[in-house]
Amino acid sequence: MQNIEPYSESMTPQEAFDAVRNLKAKLEENFIQLGQLFSMIKRRKLYAKKGYQNFKDFVETEFQINSTLAGKLCSVYELYVDDLNLDDKSLKEIGFDRLNMVKPYVAKSAPQDTDNWLEMAENMPIGELKDHIKQLKEKEKETTKGLKDVLIDQYLQRMLEVFNCSRKELDYKLALYFQDVDLDEVKKTIRERQRDFELELGETKEDKQ
Repeated sequence: MQNIEPYSESMTPQEAFDAVRNLKAKLEENFIQLGQLFSMIKRRKLYAKKGYQNFKDFVETEFQINSTLAGKLCSVYELYVDDLNLDDKSLKEIGFDRLNMVKPYVAKSAPQDTDNWLEMAENMPIGELKDHIKQLKEKEKETTKGLKDVLIDQYLQRMLEVFNCSRKELDYKLALYFQDVDLDEVKKTIRERQRDFELELGETKEDKQ
């Protein structure tokens, strides 16, 4: 169970901004809290209170933190704390860099495999961990590219038939649809379906061997 809840959704924007400034000097020690704050700032669009149109410009200008890094902090917090409900003490023992390295595989792994990934992240020498992930990526490219392409083609064909339009017109219609959609919910649904799809691919490959 997680044991971190130092920041409340009822925080004022200024309280959230001040908390980030207090924590960013020791990022490696405070990456969970920073991830929580950045996630909340993005979700509540608190950056607009400072006159910014987007999170990227806000975080890079106000805190001099690369937006890619800020995004990783958000996703590490959202996966390991929000989704998996893991405690901050254990996560800090593993460290931000290692958690970020295994994050894509933890996100799509079956629940029983999560502990194995976390154990590897904590105990495997960093060089071996990088090599292990590199080998998995190469294997995935070989086994999933074809079926992913099939899925994409099937989706496009179905959507073009449903809307009876060109590909460019389809992109326009989808842009209209998604402009007011709750993207956090969309992201959550996609993550779940991607995990199921890639797990199925893995099982299919094992069956063929």
